[in-house]
Amino acid sequence: MMNHEKTLELGNKIIDRLKTIFDPEIPVNIYDLGLIYKIDVDEHSKAHILMTLTTPNCPVAESLPAEVKQKIQAIDGVSGCEIELTFDPPWDQDMISEAAMLDLGLL
Repeated sequence: MMNHEKTLELGNKIIDRLKTIFDPEIPVNIYDLGLIYKIDVDEHSKAHILMTLTTPNCPVAESLPAEVKQKIQAIDGVSGCEIELTFDPPWDQDMISEAAMLDLGLL
């Protein structure tokens, strides 16, 4: 069983890496945009990420999940990454972090 500190440390590294990935239509990283619904790291250090897109017809519907998977798998200590795409609940502007709302001039 993996210890709690290692799981937390990997989770934080994953969040930091997610903050380097940007939605091409909105100049905010996908984490602060609210596109990441859940991050789990199992006892084998494999990351499971539940995410969405701003719209089901998003132009990056194919490339964005692949980019997330590739960047998360590249983190030292992560053994693999599984991406699950969902549109339930559908993304809306209420999911954007307060800091990102300020950056976008929405607050």
